[in-house]
Amino acid sequence: MFRLTLRSLRAEALRMVLSALAVVLGVAFIAGTLIFIDGMRAGTYERAGTFDRHTDVGVYAERDPIPAALIEKVRAVDGVRAAEGELTGTAGVVGSDGRPVLGFGFLAAVPTDPALQSYDVVAGRLPARPGEVVLDEGTVAEEGFVLGAPVRVGGASGAARAFTLVGTVDVADTARDIGGPFIGLVGADALAVTDGGGYGRIMVAAESGVTDTDLVDRIAEVAGAGTTVRTRAQILEAAVADAVRDLRQFNLVLLTFAGVAVVVAAFVIANTFTIVLAQRARRTALLRLVGATRGQVFRATLLESALVGLAASTLGVLVGAGLAAGMTALMASLDTPLSGALTVTPATVLGCLLAGTVLTVGAACVPAWQGTRVAPVAALTDAAVHVTRPAGRVRLTAGAMVLAAGVAALAGAASAGQVLLVAVGGVLSFLGIVLFGPVLVPALVRVIGAPARRVFGTTTALAVANAVRNPRRVAATATALVIGIGLVTSFVVGAQSTKTAIERSVDAQVGVDFLVTGIGGELPAGVVDELAGRPELGVVHEQRSEVADGVEFRAAHPALVGRALTGVDSGRVDRLGPGRVLVHRELARERGWSAGDRVTLGGRSFEVAAVVTADPPAAADTSVPAGHVVEVSAADLTRLFPAARGYLAEVDPAEGVAASTARAAVESVLARYPTVNVMDQAAYKRMLTGTVDMLLAFVVALLGLAVVIALVGVANTLSLSVVERTRENAVLRAVGLTRGRMRAMLAAEAVLTALVGAVLGVALGVGVSAGAMAVLAELAGDFTLVLPWGQLGGILAAAVLAALAASVLPARRALSRPVVEALGAE
Repeated sequence: MFRLTLRSLRAEALRMVLSALAVVLGVAFIAGTLIFIDGMRAGTYERAGTFDRHTDVGVYAERDPIPAALIEKVRAVDGVRAAEGELTGTAGVVGSDGRPVLGFGFLAAVPTDPALQSYDVVAGRLPARPGEVVLDEGTVAEEGFVLGAPVRVGGASGAARAFTLVGTVDVADTARDIGGPFIGLVGADALAVTDGGGYGRIMVAAESGVTDTDLVDRIAEVAGAGTTVRTRAQILEAAVADAVRDLRQFNLVLLTFAGVAVVVAAFVIANTFTIVLAQRARRTALLRLVGATRGQVFRATLLESALVGLAASTLGVLVGAGLAAGMTALMASLDTPLSGALTVTPATVLGCLLAGTVLTVGAACVPAWQGTRVAPVAALTDAAVHVTRPAGRVRLTAGAMVLAAGVAALAGAASAGQVLLVAVGGVLSFLGIVLFGPVLVPALVRVIGAPARRVFGTTTALAVANAVRNPRRVAATATALVIGIGLVTSFVVGAQSTKTAIERSVDAQVGVDFLVTGIGGELPAGVVDELAGRPELGVVHEQRSEVADGVEFRAAHPALVGRALTGVDSGRVDRLGPGRVLVHRELARERGWSAGDRVTLGGRSFEVAAVVTADPPAAADTSVPAGHVVEVSAADLTRLFPAARGYLAEVDPAEGVAASTARAAVESVLARYPTVNVMDQAAYKRMLTGTVDMLLAFVVALLGLAVVIALVGVANTLSLSVVERTRENAVLRAVGLTRGRMRAMLAAEAVLTALVGAVLGVALGVGVSAGAMAVLAELAGDFTLVLPWGQLGGILAAAVLAALAASVLPARRALSRPVVEALGAE
């Protein structure tokens, strides 16, 4: 049987090519992901501790920053050679053109003691005293900065001020290379620029002969509560853990999409073996007649699938290595810190080979078992060649019930307020489509094909008849498309709905021309006051809030507060001002307050100007009960919470001032604040929705492979069906069907199958998105289902075009044999 299996595999290798391609693509995705992640992980381990090459002990703040006085105490501990505080934060650099250098600026306090310095200096030296700065070599080269010249640096503490550039450092491919300038200052300057209250950790170098474990015990006695003291090994372990945490999550995301591709590949493989074994039914029965047992035939089929899986997996690993090399090169060209060398480990190779082989054998098990059920006497008839068993009643009944349960779960997810119910509903709906597919898919083929039959006539009628003659086969082929297209649709619809909700929220809450935002942090001190002092500007309002005693205090501007309110229970909103507040309905009811009452908030007395309602009433802080909000004037919020800062300021031109003039005034102020940006409403919306677009593009690109594998399944099914219908197609050609009409018939068959799978996938994706949006609307409001008809139409059009392309090779195969020869084919 072994030799017979090998001969059979060689003789029918072409029939398995497209099935093997599905395995190749699935394994390539897994292998490429694992190899790429292995390379990045190896690079991460190499870079861990880059800035701790001379740090023997570290003292880390647990919650509150470390004061400078503690550094002096640690420095006095016996066995300590050097100790300095380090903090990291955000800052910005004003470029040589007077504009902020683009990118997220990373600021760090650089040790001045040579015993702790671990930076690679490219030119000049590290800062040794206040007023000196080092930058990364890329920023210096791009801006044309010169050593010894002033460079303006600014952060949370206020406007940028000049520092002397004393050196450049190499931080490429490290955790401090995040796309913007790297700024190194001495500790005192770093504290001043970031407006920090202390250091994040203390770096300690030990005296010669003193072990880090001994030094940890001594320092721990001095450091006291609120700090954690770590040895060098612990510092490196923590650095690696921080570095690989995001990498591990990224790996999980990629493998999740790889799993989707593998599931689709399993459908394609199972369908392929079902068709091939059905076409071998006569040969199988003859083997049984001459003495082969059912078990031998079953094992021979599994052996064949294992050989196909192993060969395809080997090619998949090679393709995956090439894919990983391409991704690694792309990361390196983008100057991202997530870079590394190509790393191929034996575990990854063996795991991928095993996964691909097991996938193929597992997918072939059911078809192999069913293929051996042909009775030996069937070899004497043509019944063995045309196996079109209908789906059983148990399967169809179960499928209808599961599909109904899935639809019910999606419909009830909103009232239950459970996102998990949406996922369960999606899975059940898909399983229902799989089980009920032999009835559902042929019915949809007939429905979609009906108008085409009236337009294109007999050719399309033949295509519909061919597509539905084997319901289980066409259902399996279409179902493979449902997974990928369903997921793509759910993400496309969900993304569009989310973007629309964001834009509506901006329209409802932002009623000004310009928005001033902090880049990666709060607005610097003084920027709002400077903007408010410009005569070209009318409204300048910083959005700030603080929570105290179970109440959220929000800064409100009299000209803007009304936009977010949905009603006024009592009082007048226009009376808001110093000493007068607006109280939201829920808090007023609980405390028994009404308009005109005197209340005490934060130790100060206020008059309730009005009791109001807002939609949604939920506070920004989840620890605050919904509606426990007080709107106060900006001056009062400053008196209550002097340290409160915001991330966003709203700006309107003064009356009679053109928008262009007002924007120029804003930009002239922000030129001194490199960590601040200005944008109009449209730009602000694009900024908020840009992340959604980026994630959508990433997801669709990854799910695209699953769709490609499913379309390979369409081509494979059509190719094998052409072999099965060789004599039938020859008869059609003999009675007058032209070559063009033969191509059209096969193209229509492929299009109908793909279109049904795409329609079911779109319907499933829209259903899942509708359930998710309903849950979000129940929890947060402002979320509604938005159907991007253009994109959905594009998905269906892409499926149709891909199906047309998939029909080319089968059509060529059907027309390659002469009519007379094909009439005599078995």
